[in-house]
Amino acid sequence: MQRRHLVQAAAALAAATATAASAQVKPKAEAKPAQGMGEHAHHGAHHGSGKHAALMRSASHCLMTGEVCLQHCLVLLGEGDKSMAACAKSVNELIAICTALRSLAAQESPLLPRMAKLAMDSCLACEKECRKQDKHKECVDCGDACKECADECRKIAA
Repeated sequence: MQRRHLVQAAAALAAATATAASAQVKPKAEAKPAQGMGEHAHHGAHHGSGKHAALMRSASHCLMTGEVCLQHCLVLLGEGDKSMAACAKSVNELIAICTALRSLAAQESPLLPRMAKLAMDSCLACEKECRKQDKHKECVDCGDACKECADECRKIAA
């Protein structure tokens, strides 16, 4: 596969992911557990209602905009625009950290406060780099999402 096709495929995947993530789904009515199945039989009934739901939503949004930003940076880097290197590096780190953050938040892990501190630092660093690229909508959107995620992280960071 040629490099251009790979970049186009990544852009299409990022767009599809963004579209799917932004679609809102109406929550289903809470179902009663089947008789004899115990209280955990209705495991889908609490979707999105966890203790750290706001942090998970913020991290998910940060991931989505970060992936779009990274793809944009890679395209520009491929065209020779080396000014996007620092942005690409910071958003690449952000993606790894926010993925772990979202997972630990979903698990209500005791490690979450320390991960939230690390994620807050990563989000602020990424926001700073993205703000330098204010002529690119992808970077502006990522910077905005990073700020929101950092604000959510600050609430529980150790």
